[in-house]
Amino acid sequence: MSTLIVPPHVPSVAEDCEQLHKAFEGWGTNERLIISILAHRNAGQRKAIRHAYAETYGKDLLKDLDKELSSDFERLVLLWTLDPPERDAVLTDEATKKWTKSNQVLVEIACTRPSKGLILVREAYHSRFKRSLEEDVAYHTTGDFRKLLLPLVSSYRYEGDEVNLRLAKAEAKILHEKIKGKHYSDDDVIRIVATRSKAQVNATLNEYKNEFGNDIIKDLEHDDDNEFLPILKATFECLVYPENYFEKVLREAINKRGTDEGALTRVVATRAEVDLKIIKDLYHKRNSVPLHRAIVKDTHGDYEKMLVALIGEDDA
Repeated sequence: MSTLIVPPHVPSVAEDCEQLHKAFEGWGTNERLIISILAHRNAGQRKAIRHAYAETYGKDLLKDLDKELSSDFERLVLLWTLDPPERDAVLTDEATKKWTKSNQVLVEIACTRPSKGLILVREAYHSRFKRSLEEDVAYHTTGDFRKLLLPLVSSYRYEGDEVNLRLAKAEAKILHEKIKGKHYSDDDVIRIVATRSKAQVNATLNEYKNEFGNDIIKDLEHDDDNEFLPILKATFECLVYPENYFEKVLREAINKRGTDEGALTRVVATRAEVDLKIIKDLYHKRNSVPLHRAIVKDTHGDYEKMLVALIGEDDA
């Protein structure tokens, strides 16, 4: 469920463009006006605004925003204004260039987007960077990480609800044997997480818990010395429990010493039109504080106002 609040009577695209152009004029940028427009328009409306702005003023709205804004506020506005596939392409490009073993952005995008959405991401990546996403993931990662990530970003999963319970039982047993033996990057494990539908993976994990008594996520926490485990665990979480995964990312981003603005920005910008309402409710339940209050406590200025607007807690 989305947290985006679009007013019942949206101004015309031409009027939005005119107001945004006015926000850039004079000695100071009118950040409040920018927030009041862009934080309350859906992806289709934002795309129409970008197109009309270019036609009317002969300039790229994103470049004007980049020139006029700064810091975390600029980053959030720019990511939000991009088309979702283009946004994911930018995030994946950054993730491959700054690849570390704790970087889970590629898993997030590969495992939480629908199959057709992931195709659009690959197309946007190719169009923007003149390379394939698969090529860059293969180049920037190594070993078990490459073995997992390359098929994940290349996958095209069945999106339906139909599952094969016999297969689920068989593959639950395979997963249990591999995890018990600490063969976390075994070909069968990679095949299951990279090719099965999300419904099938969910059925397999249910069978795993029923047969062996533990949630697979718990079993993957028992080997703290294995640096591959966190990303494999994130893969299962993103496939089957995405809201739980993103709630945890937000919790860690806000509760750690010094806010992780990168993670906070990424989750709000990418989930506001998808399931941020569920994530927000889960955050409140698990942390005994509403998400918007946690954000207000840890951020400030226009960045704070944009975040609060996108999670549906401003006065618009």
